Formats: sequence, structure tokens, C-alpha cells
Amino acid sequence: MAEDKPATYSDLVKVDATTDDEIARQIAGDADTAPELTDDWFDKADLHYGATLLRRGRGRPRLGAPKRLVSLRLDQDVIERFRAQGPGWQSRINGALRKHLWGE
Repeated sequence: MAEDKPATYSDLVKVDATTDDEIARQIAGDADTAPELTDDWFDKADLHYGATLLRRGRGRPRLGAPKRLVSLRLDQDVIERFRAQGPGWQSRINGALRKHLWGE
């Protein structure tokens, strides 16, 4: 394995003197070069998962029954008890209310 050496002035002069045509030839001669990913390439790309064509929109998929933001006053000790159990404390409060109301 070659030891990494800091670039010298002569190395930088060589890089600076490299023309765009030389760079293009070097890229074309590289077998590992991937195709250029242009907007046109992405527009024509078909993304498949098994036999299903995937077309993703932006962001998170919409939920059938999204949760609503509400302001709710709870006793401090109740909040501390749920928070002490770690992340997801609001979901656990929702679950406790659900269990109390519907026995789920």
C-alpha cells in the first residue's frame, strides 16, 4: 500500500494543467465509472421492488387516521412517570387512555 504523502507544488501544477478533455478520457477509460446521473436519467428510471414499480412521493406517506395535536394539562407526577420510562412517553399515554376507554 502506498504511503499517503502531502501534495507538492509540482503535483498541484500537474493537476491544474489537466484539461477537461484529458479528464473526460480518463473517466471514459475507467471500467468502474458509473453513468452520469442527470435529471433526465432519474425521470426515465424505473425503480422496482420485486414485480412492483415504485414511485415515491416526497415525505412520509399519509396515515389513514392521523393523530391530532392537542393541548392537555396533566399532573407533573404523571408526566414524570411516563417520561422516566424513556422515549415514546406520549404514545404510552395514548395507549393508557385507549386501554382505559376501550379495554384494548
